[in-house]
Amino acid sequence: MKKFLVAGLGNIGFEYANTRHNIGFMVLDYLAEKAGVTFTVGRLGAVAEYRHKGRTFVLLKPSTYMNLSGKAIHYWLEKENIPLENLLVITDDINLEFGTLRIKPKGSDGGHNGLKNIQAIVGSTEYPRLRFGIGGDFRKGGQVDYVLGEWTQEERTALPERLQKCMEAIQSFGTAGLGNTMTAYNGK
Repeated sequence: MKKFLVAGLGNIGFEYANTRHNIGFMVLDYLAEKAGVTFTVGRLGAVAEYRHKGRTFVLLKPSTYMNLSGKAIHYWLEKENIPLENLLVITDDINLEFGTLRIKPKGSDGGHNGLKNIQAIVGSTEYPRLRFGIGGDFRKGGQVDYVLGEWTQEERTALPERLQKCMEAIQSFGTAGLGNTMTAYNGK
């Protein structure tokens, strides 16, 4: 059975639960709830296993905090014997309008500390990622407060539909492949 590691980036702790920076955790929580699977605390993160159309998805919410996500991802890739091309990292992106999805086969860290750490630890930028647009509506110097801030009421209302799209994109990544998924979901 083909296996995939889907790592949603975020920060553990109640104070981060509903923040923009935690969209990776939110996507995986949504998927797990819809699939009827639960997370268990494992080494370096919370993990759930989800099967869909003959594929196994290992869902990972690293407990290492955002900036050290690479350690957890590297551990679970090795433990589950999953190749780097079957990794999908879900992260927030301030350079995309709220709710816009951008799936890429590789890329730079774009100034994102979580991606920077993954690159340093796995030794490559060649792994797929799903970037979720959180918008960039903040004053100069206000980036940290914005990213670690909670969603607006308007964003909260739109989130369920966006989370559903992310779930569909993850399933497509595992079943239809990266190229088809990029065509179907990028910019949507």
